[in-house]
Amino acid sequence: MKANRIKTLWAERRPVLNGWLSIPNAFTAEILAEQGYDSITIDLQHGLIDYQVAVGMLQSMRASEVAPLVRVPWLDPAAIMSVLDAGAYGVICPMINTGAQAAELVSYMRYPPAGTRSFGPTRAVFSAGPNYGAEADDNVLCFAMIETSEGFQNLEEIVSTPGLDGVYIGPSDLTLGLTGRQYPFGFDREEPEMVEAILTILDAAHQAGIRAALHCGGAAYAAKAVGWGFDLVTLPNDVRLLAAASLASVTDTRKLIAAGAGSTG
Repeated sequence: MKANRIKTLWAERRPVLNGWLSIPNAFTAEILAEQGYDSITIDLQHGLIDYQVAVGMLQSMRASEVAPLVRVPWLDPAAIMSVLDAGAYGVICPMINTGAQAAELVSYMRYPPAGTRSFGPTRAVFSAGPNYGAEADDNVLCFAMIETSEGFQNLEEIVSTPGLDGVYIGPSDLTLGLTGRQYPFGFDREEPEMVEAILTILDAAHQAGIRAALHCGGAAYAAKAVGWGFDLVTLPNDVRLLAAASLASVTDTRKLIAAGAGSTG
């Protein structure tokens, strides 16, 4: 089975830079896959992507070196097993609130006797390579999202779940869960209590011997998170990148026109 690039980088003690796809388009996925990311996540929860489109996006990224991940909509065995059969090398599952839910998540990702995953890797047996059934359990990664007050309260039992590879922090929802509407929506939290909560999750994960990932809104915060010790950081998604680049292009052009840069004299 083809090696998981994320696990290779972690073995070398290197952080993983993760891209994020919300636009349902294989060409967009192919473009991002060639920009130097270590992994890229297809978002089936908040993205505008359905399963069939996601399969095409996974196919479009195969020629690159990125590790393909999928965020599933919910803790649902059908969704989890389907994206693994389609070739995902890891699953990020939202709203994991208890150790029991974390154990349920793990079970859907592992073949018996370690779990309850049904065997039928329709695409994965080709995209990941031969011997998939025997090697998948050791190569696909299982991330539980910590993003609610309940999840934070049950942090210790979640991170100690056998078979869980890591926790993934959704900072916007975590802020809502811990502080309500006290602060604006957003990713890169600077409030002292939120930074403390984020670092608490990071420390708990590492103490339990698993990895920690953080969703970031920009390069500066992602670099800071790596400095804190995060093993994987997610950079802005395709929607934000497209919007930011488009806005910058239009704004710069209007400034140049206003300044007379286009005048021929």
